[in-house]
Amino acid sequence: MQVAEETYDHLGMLNSAQRQAAEYGEATAGKAFSSGPLLVIAGAGTGKTMTLAHRVAHLVISGVSPERILLLTFTRRASQEMTRRVESIVRTATKGCGTAPLPGGGLPWSGTFHSVANRLLRRFAHNLGLDSGFSVLDRGDAADIMDVVRHEQKLTRTSRRFPKKDTCLAIYSRCVNTETPLAETLDTTYPWCSDWSDELAELFRHYVLRKQQTQTLDYDDLLLYWSHLVAEQEFAELIGSSFDHVLVDEYQDTNLVQAKILNAIKPDGSGITVVGDDAQSIYSFRAADVENILGFPERFMPAAQVITLEQNYRSTQPILDSANCLIAESERQYRKNLFSERKDGSKPRYVTVEDGDAEAEYVVESILANRELGMQLKEQAVLFRGSHHSDRLELELVRRNIPYVKYGGLKFLEAAHVKDMLSVLKWAENPKNEVAAFRVLKLLPGMGPVNATRCFEQLAVGDHLFSVLREFRAPAASSKDWPAFCDLLESLSSAGFEEQGWQSQLSAVRRWYQPHLERLYDGLDTRTADLEQLEQISGRYPTRERFLTELTLDPPSAAGDLAGDPLLDEDYLILSTVHSAKGQEWESVFVLNVSDGNFPSEFATGKPEMIEEERRLLYVAMTRAKQTLSLIAPLRYHVTQQKRDGDKHVYGARSRFMTEPLLASMDKCFEGRPEARAGQFKMRTDKQIDVAARLREMW
Repeated sequence: MQVAEETYDHLGMLNSAQRQAAEYGEATAGKAFSSGPLLVIAGAGTGKTMTLAHRVAHLVISGVSPERILLLTFTRRASQEMTRRVESIVRTATKGCGTAPLPGGGLPWSGTFHSVANRLLRRFAHNLGLDSGFSVLDRGDAADIMDVVRHEQKLTRTSRRFPKKDTCLAIYSRCVNTETPLAETLDTTYPWCSDWSDELAELFRHYVLRKQQTQTLDYDDLLLYWSHLVAEQEFAELIGSSFDHVLVDEYQDTNLVQAKILNAIKPDGSGITVVGDDAQSIYSFRAADVENILGFPERFMPAAQVITLEQNYRSTQPILDSANCLIAESERQYRKNLFSERKDGSKPRYVTVEDGDAEAEYVVESILANRELGMQLKEQAVLFRGSHHSDRLELELVRRNIPYVKYGGLKFLEAAHVKDMLSVLKWAENPKNEVAAFRVLKLLPGMGPVNATRCFEQLAVGDHLFSVLREFRAPAASSKDWPAFCDLLESLSSAGFEEQGWQSQLSAVRRWYQPHLERLYDGLDTRTADLEQLEQISGRYPTRERFLTELTLDPPSAAGDLAGDPLLDEDYLILSTVHSAKGQEWESVFVLNVSDGNFPSEFATGKPEMIEEERRLLYVAMTRAKQTLSLIAPLRYHVTQQKRDGDKHVYGARSRFMTEPLLASMDKCFEGRPEARAGQFKMRTDKQIDVAARLREMW
């Protein structure tokens, strides 16, 4: 007797809305699976990642080739996590079938917008007038080039303050990503720079020319070149036809250029799925445009299907009630009402305190109380609008010997020693990379800016062949090291080097770099650990170019980027800006300085849309909490730059977001300093005095 095979429902763990999103579309004869445009509005904590992973897995199981799926995310970690989940779902669903639907590489076209752009631009380099060996600049290197051009344009010696390199780069980036004219960008976002409009335009023109001369692209260029490529119908159709399905995570964080790219490769919306939450669009300072997600359905005819995920798996219902109340007052949004099966839990607390010191004391006492109840420090987080808002709290944590981590520190590639190492490889990869060349040359003793410029000019005359460097007359201080340096660069740039096992080049660079590391920097143990980590990371990449580009586009955190050293303890508290906390969750969350001027920020009250983003920022902070939530509002703020015993202060105004309906959904209390509470009078009688009536009788 033959026993029927047991069938496995790979979507069985999804709720009805998640399942509808995962299986949207239909099987067809010509194509394995087709669908129209789909927008998934995934509320906070509703299983967005799980839903998107199941949709990709469902496409693969339905017969769509993984090579024909383009999955775009905003971080490499998100891409890797999504791929891992898809592989797990497909493996479980196809167990015993004898075939493996996913190749060894998982999803070949899963990555960030910038990493996918990099791969496509190298394929179409000839059509775009690029050298396929172009280098990608990180933000620091791009700012350095901007600074060089500022100096050449004599903008560093003006009688009035000219914007610094980072500000210039930010203005340039905002212009190109929002496709807004320079004058308008200055008026709306950088009004103090408005008088420099002509000079900035000339600066940006020379900045672009310098990048083109050195065959280098910054982050913005990757998207701009991709956008111009698909603006030509021939290339748009070629790229678009290569993918049956295009899926985008965190669509609320896309900018105008990214949205245009998607529209170009899939103009009719066939096979396109975007997932996001308009209520969590908080990155307009990075040129993200909430209108991309708000206006998505109407871009197509017929309009895109909209599926809303509302069942929250993170927070208790009382927390969701307050979050729903806050966001319901937003004028333009996709209406949703988050609900949870966790009906237990107390209401969120709205805590007023005397000042910043009382705020720090309340937070620390509450955190320690939670710890006594069995909640680890790392299960608790303190969130704030600006990084400086935690200053007083950090002092109190140090005083109480409570370890903590503060998120938003240095990136791995911003560490000087890591940049030194990578610059050697970047220069070998692209001899025209002037930024990398100058950094490497200045590592040598006696090789200042003048000698470095002279050396690079000689290399340019010699058609950028590293063998020319042997003819360069090095300064006396570096003459002894010069032959070994030339040997290194020539070996790294050899056309015949083996792509497989290229990681040995890192070892060669480290051997050359070690004496310079010891000469230039202190803290050698931490820096050496970073370089060891760099070598370990390199093993994941098949080629040097892929390693340099991917690491530049999405760097991991540095070993030494923490505010404290929490690893000395098995447990530590989390401090984070709200922007850095997006996508995270904790059992207990404390939000500092919930008063007007902070929520919303005093710098974001000029336009209604800016205030609405501040509302969404507070919403993101509130929806990070799983079990308990406290919003803390100091009654007064001490004025800075006064005597140590000075008591000058201003009074804080209640946040405009804390409306009466929202306050009604919360428990309200006042927490004074312990010494203030100790001096309070004890009540011995219930006698009441009707002062109001007596005052009325006076008239």
